[in-house]
Amino acid sequence: MSTVVVYVHGLWLNGWESLLLRRRLARQLKCAALSFGYSSVSLAVRENARALAAFLARTRADTLHLVGHSMGGLVILELFDSAAGSALPPGRIVLLGSPVRGSRSARNLSRLPFGRRFLGLTAHEVLLPERERRWTGTRDLGVIAGNVPLGAGRLLGRFVAPSDGTVLVEETHLPGATQHLTLRTTHSGMVYSPLVARQTAAFLRDGRFAL
Repeated sequence: MSTVVVYVHGLWLNGWESLLLRRRLARQLKCAALSFGYSSVSLAVRENARALAAFLARTRADTLHLVGHSMGGLVILELFDSAAGSALPPGRIVLLGSPVRGSRSARNLSRLPFGRRFLGLTAHEVLLPERERRWTGTRDLGVIAGNVPLGAGRLLGRFVAPSDGTVLVEETHLPGATQHLTLRTTHSGMVYSPLVARQTAAFLRDGRFAL
């Protein structure tokens, strides 16, 4: 039985930042760990979700897990909002600092000159609107949020609620998710944190975080 973890990166990134996380997941789960790259600025979220579906369709695995950091988690959710997600091999999902309810930092940036152009199409669609969404998929889905408030988001406005420096903890809560966990980490630091890697591996393996 083959197991594959696919990592989906966030805004302005390309997946290389996940190398250490993927190595840790591969070691702890004894599996392959791949990165899916997409255009986080020039393409719409549906186009990126279709590209992700095509990438996963070419990935040979009996068990296929998905890990999305920040906006990458929203691309994963878009995939499962379509019929393409139901055709995939079984597996679990972990979202790392994904602002499923919209991003205050992104809205603050969008108000600056050229801010919307800098954010790009996918962010315009999934980060700017405030929304209430619910996970109704059949896969176990875990969410990890950070509460160390150091990051670029603090430069765009004052946070009065717990955050990882870019995303508010409250913005990561997804009704219908299996479990939500808050850890001491920053937004960008999630992909380098040994604790985040251990908890992600635990959820992918067992369907529960190791509390």
